[in-house]
Amino acid sequence: MGDWNQQLWSLGLMSGTSLDGIDAALIRCDGERVMDCGAFATFPYDEDFRDALRGILGPSAPASAVAPVERDLTLRAAEAVAALLARAELPADRVGLIGFHGHTVWHDPDAGVTRQIGDGALLAARTAIDVVSDFRSRDVATGGEGAPLAPLYHWALAADLEKPLAVLNLGGVGNVTWIGEKDLLAFDTGPGNALLDDWVQAATGQPLDRDGALGRAGRVDEKALSALLDDPYFERPPPKSLDRDAFDPTPVAGLSAADGAATLTAFTAASVAGAVTHFPVPPKRWLVTGGGRHNPAIMESLRTRLPAPVEPVETVGWNGDALEAQAFAYLAVRARLGLPLSLPGTTGVREPTSGGVLHTAA
Repeated sequence: MGDWNQQLWSLGLMSGTSLDGIDAALIRCDGERVMDCGAFATFPYDEDFRDALRGILGPSAPASAVAPVERDLTLRAAEAVAALLARAELPADRVGLIGFHGHTVWHDPDAGVTRQIGDGALLAARTAIDVVSDFRSRDVATGGEGAPLAPLYHWALAADLEKPLAVLNLGGVGNVTWIGEKDLLAFDTGPGNALLDDWVQAATGQPLDRDGALGRAGRVDEKALSALLDDPYFERPPPKSLDRDAFDPTPVAGLSAADGAATLTAFTAASVAGAVTHFPVPPKRWLVTGGGRHNPAIMESLRTRLPAPVEPVETVGWNGDALEAQAFAYLAVRARLGLPLSLPGTTGVREPTSGGVLHTAA
């Protein structure tokens, strides 16, 4: 797609499966190395928009329902760009590219389908900055899972860290990047926060289990946990990926609010522990990013189940709240340069594959 001016910033936008808001982050990179990480901010969704977004998830939402939500999401993204640049005191002409992930509304790679809403052309017009969007479609079209896509960014950041290393992202879905000296393996581990968030929302009206308080107050129902873990997904070898709503929460349906939260917390951690069987060798360290690292109950459960140290990514100087948005800023530059966004070991694509669609502002 052409050359890249390394003096320009790239801005990444991510709306995750946790439905919490738009993350926006600035980085400078050359498509390989990361030279600088700049301003970051989260722009939370109000409850009405979160409900509207939740209402179009899945394969059956009609286009007439999706279109207004997609436009609203894109306009919110444009507002996030303007607000982040104001906060950074950075003029728009110093930003060469926006990586706009949009929001995944349906992901079924077995059927050759992945769908993210977000109008890249509208965002480019509103911001007067070139936009790369639709990061996943080409990967799925050429035999990949379409996810996870952050591993190449994790690999770039971890260049000087001891290996093997595992970077665990706990968003709505959990995914892991195993980084060896020369090898990279990535896949979705199982649930992240989505099942727990939905349970807490239904049981208490709160959007999440803040500080793990509800989960810590309950007891794990081992029978329900065993039923949750009895899913063929966990035995499948990677590469593999999941939709937000891939797991049936019926086994916890009869539990108290606290016991259900405790059991779903354990489900997230146990699925991560099970993922180790798919690694070439066990990692020496786990670095945790995403919203799940803010939940002490999840972190405690991970430390109980994993033999290596488990630490938030801030331990090595990364910003776990910014990481996914930064990743799409990084991937946008790689897309602009025609470099791979995914590898056989990260998504199962047949060969290293680029992707993304460029929308020019002019």
